[in-house]
Amino acid sequence: MLRYAISFLVIALIAAFFGWGGIASTSAGFAQILFFVFLVAFAISAIAGGFRGRSPRL
Repeated sequence: MLRYAISFLVIALIAAFFGWGGIASTSAGFAQILFFVFLVAFAISAIAGGFRGRSPRL
């Protein structure tokens, strides 16, 4: 998912460089949404991993 966010960010930067405003803003919006979805998924998995705990390795 983070790879998609970075891909849309790169597309947005390239489109902005060439002056395609509509494509650039749409791609930047997708990149922003995917990045925040990635952060939420990461936080949920980190919290779930903390609650699950791990047995000590001896």
